[in-house]
Amino acid sequence: MSSLKETRLSTERIYKGKLLDVWKDKVELPDGKSSYREFIKHPGAVVIIPVLPDGKIGLIRQYRYPMGMEQIELPAGKLDESEPHLVTAGRELEEEIGYKAGSLTEVTEIHPCIGYSDERMWIYLAEQLKVTKTNTDQDEFIELMPTELEEAVEMVWSGKITDVKTIIGILWAHRLLH
Repeated sequence: MSSLKETRLSTERIYKGKLLDVWKDKVELPDGKSSYREFIKHPGAVVIIPVLPDGKIGLIRQYRYPMGMEQIELPAGKLDESEPHLVTAGRELEEEIGYKAGSLTEVTEIHPCIGYSDERMWIYLAEQLKVTKTNTDQDEFIELMPTELEEAVEMVWSGKITDVKTIIGILWAHRLLH
């Protein structure tokens, strides 16, 4: 069996934010030497693959400040404190694109940034959707993009969609819905 485990010797929170915290830990390496690890603690998030009533996938377009550009994504959002991820998926679906799911099925769990974050994301397939109304955060501007699944897959392969959670979600949707 491999012995690659690193052991925390000390920990220090460097930054506490509204969404995430940054930590710096001193660790003992497998060879007995020590080093430092800086990482982001994240509350976790959900990603939703909405299958709209017409069979299209509910992609969204929004501006992502860190990237300095608009991105095409699946709806997603962070877990509120002690909120089950299934509840978060239903809430975020309705807030971001104005639909309520008759069926939410957990597809998989992913770890999108393992080199610098403990973030976990749960991907859900949302089916039997009924129109409600959007309720985005006051600083959130989103455009719904109903898209044929085959077109979404092509956007992945052509590099038009580069967001990792969306790529994984679309490829799972293609596998599950075909």
